[in-house]
Amino acid sequence: MNTRHLSNFTLPSWHYFIKPIGYFFALFLIFFLIYNEYRKPMLVTILTLTSILFSIYYFALRSHVMITLTSTHLQQHFFKGGWVVKWDNIQEVSICTFQQDGWHEPLPWIGIKLKHYKPYLDSICPKVACELLLSQRGLLYLGAKQAGSEAKFEDIVLDSNNYIDKSPAHTAYTGMLAMLANRMKHQRSYHGFDIFIATNEINMSGDEFVGLARRYLAAAELNNTNEMN
Repeated sequence: MNTRHLSNFTLPSWHYFIKPIGYFFALFLIFFLIYNEYRKPMLVTILTLTSILFSIYYFALRSHVMITLTSTHLQQHFFKGGWVVKWDNIQEVSICTFQQDGWHEPLPWIGIKLKHYKPYLDSICPKVACELLLSQRGLLYLGAKQAGSEAKFEDIVLDSNNYIDKSPAHTAYTGMLAMLANRMKHQRSYHGFDIFIATNEINMSGDEFVGLARRYLAAAELNNTNEMN
Protein backbone atom coordinates (compact mmCIF):
# COMPACT_ATOMS: atom_id res chain seq x y z
CA MET A 1 0.00 0.00 0.00
CA ASN A 2 1.08 3.58 -0.64
CA THR A 3 2.63 5.66 2.12
CA ARG A 4 0.23 8.08 3.84
CA HIS A 5 1.11 11.11 5.96
CA LEU A 6 -1.40 12.54 8.43
CA SER A 7 -0.91 15.51 10.76
CA ASN A 8 -2.72 17.85 13.14
CA PHE A 9 -2.07 20.74 10.73
CA THR A 10 -0.19 21.25 7.48
CA LEU A 11 3.02 23.23 7.38
CA PRO A 12 3.70 25.22 4.18
CA SER A 13 6.04 23.48 1.75
CA TRP A 14 8.52 26.35 2.02
CA HIS A 15 8.81 26.23 5.83
CA TYR A 16 12.26 24.60 5.55
CA PHE A 17 13.64 27.89 4.19
CA ILE A 18 12.27 30.06 7.01
CA LYS A 19 15.14 29.42 9.44
CA PRO A 20 18.08 30.25 7.08
CA ILE A 21 16.22 33.28 5.70
CA GLY A 22 15.51 34.43 9.24
CA TYR A 23 19.17 34.17 10.26
CA PHE A 24 20.25 36.14 7.20
CA PHE A 25 17.59 38.81 7.81
CA ALA A 26 18.58 39.13 11.49
CA LEU A 27 22.25 39.62 10.58
CA PHE A 28 21.23 42.16 7.96
CA LEU A 29 19.25 44.15 10.53
CA ILE A 30 22.03 43.99 13.11
CA PHE A 31 24.47 45.32 10.51
CA PHE A 32 22.21 48.29 9.81
CA LEU A 33 21.70 48.90 13.53
CA ILE A 34 25.43 49.27 13.93
CA TYR A 35 26.09 51.50 10.91
CA ASN A 36 22.88 53.55 10.72
CA GLU A 37 22.43 55.32 14.04
CA TYR A 38 19.57 57.57 12.88
CA ARG A 39 17.44 54.60 11.84
CA LYS A 40 17.84 52.65 15.06
CA PRO A 41 14.25 53.07 16.40
CA MET A 42 12.73 51.78 13.17
CA LEU A 43 15.16 48.89 12.88
CA VAL A 44 14.67 47.90 16.52
CA THR A 45 10.92 47.74 15.88
CA ILE A 46 11.43 45.58 12.79
CA LEU A 47 13.82 43.29 14.67
CA THR A 48 11.32 42.92 17.53
CA LEU A 49 8.48 42.06 15.15
CA THR A 50 10.70 39.56 13.36
CA SER A 51 11.59 37.91 16.68
CA ILE A 52 7.89 37.62 17.55
CA LEU A 53 7.09 36.04 14.19
CA PHE A 54 9.89 33.51 14.58
CA SER A 55 8.73 32.68 18.10
CA ILE A 56 5.25 31.94 16.72
CA TYR A 57 6.77 29.76 13.98
CA TYR A 58 8.92 27.91 16.54
CA PHE A 59 5.97 27.11 18.81
CA ALA A 60 3.91 26.00 15.80
CA LEU A 61 6.75 23.69 14.77
CA ARG A 62 6.95 22.26 18.30
CA SER A 63 3.24 21.44 18.29
CA HIS A 64 3.31 19.78 14.85
CA VAL A 65 2.60 16.03 14.99
CA MET A 66 2.67 13.70 12.00
CA ILE A 67 1.58 10.08 11.53
CA THR A 68 3.11 7.98 8.75
CA LEU A 69 1.56 4.73 7.52
CA THR A 70 3.60 2.57 5.15
CA SER A 71 3.27 -1.00 3.92
CA THR A 72 5.62 -2.17 6.69
CA HIS A 73 5.16 0.11 9.70
CA LEU A 74 3.27 2.82 11.57
CA GLN A 75 5.23 5.83 12.79
CA GLN A 76 4.50 8.96 14.83
CA HIS A 77 6.74 12.04 14.58
CA PHE A 78 7.06 14.77 17.21
CA PHE A 79 9.33 17.81 17.37
CA LYS A 80 11.69 15.92 19.72
CA GLY A 81 11.61 12.60 17.87
CA GLY A 82 9.14 9.78 17.46
CA TRP A 83 8.39 6.09 17.59
CA VAL A 84 7.88 3.32 15.05
CA VAL A 85 6.03 0.00 15.18
CA LYS A 86 5.93 -2.65 12.45
CA TRP A 87 2.51 -3.93 11.47
CA ASP A 88 3.49 -7.49 12.37
CA ASN A 89 3.91 -6.32 15.99
CA ILE A 90 0.40 -4.83 16.17
CA GLN A 91 -2.39 -7.02 17.48
CA GLU A 92 -5.30 -4.58 17.44
CA VAL A 93 -6.24 -0.98 16.54
CA SER A 94 -9.47 0.51 17.84
CA ILE A 95 -11.14 3.53 19.44
CA CYS A 96 -10.49 3.78 23.17
CA THR A 97 -13.68 3.89 25.27
CA PHE A 98 -14.71 4.75 28.83
CA GLN A 99 -17.19 2.43 30.50
CA GLN A 100 -19.73 4.06 32.81
CA ASP A 101 -23.04 2.65 34.04
CA GLY A 102 -22.81 -0.17 31.53
CA TRP A 103 -22.28 2.18 28.58
CA HIS A 104 -19.10 2.54 26.53
CA GLU A 105 -18.42 6.17 25.62
CA PRO A 106 -15.78 6.77 22.91
CA LEU A 107 -12.75 8.78 23.99
CA PRO A 108 -10.70 11.07 21.72
CA TRP A 109 -7.91 8.47 21.66
CA ILE A 110 -7.02 5.65 19.28
CA GLY A 111 -5.62 2.60 21.04
CA ILE A 112 -3.00 0.21 19.67
CA LYS A 113 -2.33 -3.15 21.30
CA LEU A 114 1.15 -4.56 20.75
CA LYS A 115 2.35 -8.14 20.62
CA HIS A 116 5.75 -7.27 22.09
CA TYR A 117 6.97 -4.16 23.94
CA LYS A 118 10.68 -4.43 23.15
CA PRO A 119 10.71 -3.21 19.49
CA TYR A 120 8.63 -0.18 20.45
CA LEU A 121 10.72 0.69 23.52
CA ASP A 122 13.93 0.31 21.51
CA SER A 123 12.65 2.78 18.90
CA ILE A 124 11.88 5.62 21.30
CA CYS A 125 14.13 8.15 23.04
CA PRO A 126 13.71 9.32 26.68
CA LYS A 127 12.55 12.81 25.60
CA VAL A 128 9.66 11.41 23.58
CA ALA A 129 8.87 8.94 26.37
CA CYS A 130 8.62 11.87 28.79
CA GLU A 131 6.30 13.76 26.43
CA LEU A 132 4.02 10.73 26.08
CA LEU A 133 3.91 10.19 29.84
CA LEU A 134 2.83 13.79 30.42
CA SER A 135 0.30 13.97 27.59
CA GLN A 136 -1.49 10.75 28.60
CA ARG A 137 -1.93 11.38 32.34
CA GLY A 138 -5.60 12.24 31.83
CA LEU A 139 -6.24 9.00 29.97
CA LEU A 140 -4.56 7.03 32.75
CA TYR A 141 -6.75 8.76 35.36
CA LEU A 142 -9.90 7.86 33.42
CA GLY A 143 -8.75 4.25 33.37
CA ALA A 144 -8.10 4.27 37.11
CA LYS A 145 -11.49 5.87 37.70
CA GLN A 146 -13.17 3.27 35.52
CA ALA A 147 -11.52 0.51 37.57
CA GLY A 148 -12.28 2.22 40.90
CA SER A 149 -8.55 2.72 41.58
CA GLU A 150 -8.38 6.51 41.91
CA ALA A 151 -6.65 6.13 45.29
CA LYS A 152 -3.73 4.36 43.58
CA PHE A 153 -3.41 6.91 40.78
CA GLU A 154 -0.46 8.84 42.23
CA ASP A 155 1.53 5.63 42.71
CA ILE A 156 0.67 4.37 39.24
CA VAL A 157 1.41 7.62 37.39
CA LEU A 158 4.88 7.78 38.98
CA ASP A 159 5.69 4.07 38.68
CA SER A 160 9.45 4.12 38.00
CA ASN A 161 10.30 0.52 38.87
CA ASN A 162 12.74 -1.15 36.52
CA TYR A 163 10.97 -3.04 33.74
CA ILE A 164 12.17 -6.46 32.55
CA ASP A 165 10.90 -7.32 29.08
CA LYS A 166 9.22 -10.72 28.66
CA SER A 167 11.07 -11.48 25.42
CA PRO A 168 13.80 -14.17 25.38
CA ALA A 169 16.40 -11.40 25.67
CA HIS A 170 14.90 -10.25 29.02
CA THR A 171 16.03 -6.69 28.35
CA ALA A 172 16.02 -4.47 31.45
CA TYR A 173 14.74 -0.90 31.06
CA THR A 174 15.37 1.91 33.53
CA GLY A 175 14.53 5.60 33.83
CA MET A 176 12.02 7.10 31.42
CA LEU A 177 11.76 3.96 29.28
CA ALA A 178 10.94 1.90 32.37
CA MET A 179 8.28 4.45 33.36
CA LEU A 180 6.83 4.28 29.84
CA ALA A 181 6.78 0.46 29.87
CA ASN A 182 5.07 0.43 33.27
CA ARG A 183 2.57 3.02 32.04
CA MET A 184 1.81 0.84 29.00
CA LYS A 185 1.23 -2.12 31.33
CA HIS A 186 -1.22 -0.10 33.46
CA GLN A 187 -2.98 1.35 30.42
CA ARG A 188 -3.48 -2.14 29.00
CA SER A 189 -5.05 -3.32 32.26
CA TYR A 190 -7.47 -0.35 32.16
CA HIS A 191 -8.14 0.24 28.46
CA GLY A 192 -6.80 -2.87 26.72
CA PHE A 193 -4.20 -0.95 24.68
CA ASP A 194 -0.52 0.01 24.99
CA ILE A 195 -0.01 2.96 22.60
CA PHE A 196 -2.41 5.84 22.14
CA ILE A 197 -2.80 8.46 19.41
CA ALA A 198 -4.96 11.51 20.15
CA THR A 199 -7.61 12.14 17.50
CA ASN A 200 -6.64 15.83 17.40
CA GLU A 201 -3.23 14.78 16.06
CA ILE A 202 -4.67 13.56 12.74
CA ASN A 203 -6.65 15.33 10.03
CA MET A 204 -9.47 12.77 10.01
CA SER A 205 -11.92 11.26 12.48
CA GLY A 206 -10.88 8.49 14.83
CA ASP A 207 -13.13 5.96 13.09
CA GLU A 208 -11.65 6.85 9.69
CA PHE A 209 -8.12 6.39 11.02
CA VAL A 210 -8.98 3.05 12.62
CA GLY A 211 -10.43 1.84 9.31
CA LEU A 212 -7.35 3.03 7.43
CA ALA A 213 -4.93 1.45 9.91
CA ARG A 214 -6.81 -1.85 9.79
CA ARG A 215 -6.51 -1.92 6.00
CA TYR A 216 -2.74 -1.45 6.28
CA LEU A 217 -2.63 -4.12 8.99
CA ALA A 218 -4.60 -6.59 6.85
CA ALA A 219 -2.41 -5.88 3.81
CA ALA A 220 0.75 -6.45 5.87
CA GLU A 221 -0.61 -9.76 7.21
CA LEU A 222 -1.46 -10.84 3.65
CA ASN A 223 2.05 -9.97 2.44
CA ASN A 224 3.61 -11.94 5.30
CA THR A 225 1.41 -14.94 4.48
CA ASN A 226 2.38 -14.79 0.79
CA GLU A 227 6.07 -14.58 1.68
CA MET A 228 5.79 -17.64 3.93
CA ASN A 229 4.11 -19.58 1.12
